[in-house]
Amino acid sequence: MAWFSKKPRIAVDTQQQPEPGPSRMEGLWAKCESCDEIIYRQELEKHWMVCPHCDHHHPWNARARLATLLDPSSFEEFDKELEPQDPLGFSDSKKYKDRLKSTRKNLDENDAFVAGVGRIGGHQVSVGAFVFEFMGGSMGSVVGEKVTRVFERAHELKCSALIFSASGGARMQEGIFSLMQMAKTSAAIARFRTGNKPYISVLLHPTTGGVAASFSWLGDVILAEPKALIGFAGPRVIEQTIRQKLPEGFQRSEFLLEHGMIDNIVNRKDLRAKLGQILGLLG
Repeated sequence: MAWFSKKPRIAVDTQQQPEPGPSRMEGLWAKCESCDEIIYRQELEKHWMVCPHCDHHHPWNARARLATLLDPSSFEEFDKELEPQDPLGFSDSKKYKDRLKSTRKNLDENDAFVAGVGRIGGHQVSVGAFVFEFMGGSMGSVVGEKVTRVFERAHELKCSALIFSASGGARMQEGIFSLMQMAKTSAAIARFRTGNKPYISVLLHPTTGGVAASFSWLGDVILAEPKALIGFAGPRVIEQTIRQKLPEGFQRSEFLLEHGMIDNIVNRKDLRAKLGQILGLLG
């Protein structure tokens, strides 16, 4: 008889192993992009997505922004049914129509802009906000149409216009149709101004490209959040073009305020009060 014995190995049926589910802690915490502090997500949301440690302004959902800044239950959405098309049959790494379909499904938004009418401090305002999560807040035909209708609606209601901009610029998948929105929105502002009501433009991080080059810079009052990147082309593109080193903080809201390009930088927690004050004076 052998002085050792070999026990048979127990076969493990890997197909019967349950799939690991999401951690109970997943999504409960967030890491600040600026100071690297770990923050309880509910605490961050309670502070309007502003870090309580370093005051860094994190991206904020467009609908949450409107719900917080407008008077309670005053927002009425318009033009939600508008959906972008694929006039060029565009395709890069993915067909444009497939990209639209998957993005709409993931975000439950038809495009990168939410528009409607609401009140701030009792003052009626035609308002719109970019959904940056939808293809970088890029402006295609539908976004341009909805922005135009913000100003047309304000003109009809004889109220102020307010737009929160956060965009990478024109949507390349729609080509010239996208670029035409720059002129279209600017013309709508010109007509709106015949009513002598103010247009308040709030520039968020980032506001670039064709959006910055058109209606975002045409506000009667231009506000910005702290450290927002604002400009037509990005700093790296400009440096490569002019082959010069740009000043530190170039195209950030603080630099633009110092050089007279915007009227004020407003902390997110003070924005509702500031907007109410402006509307009370000008609206």
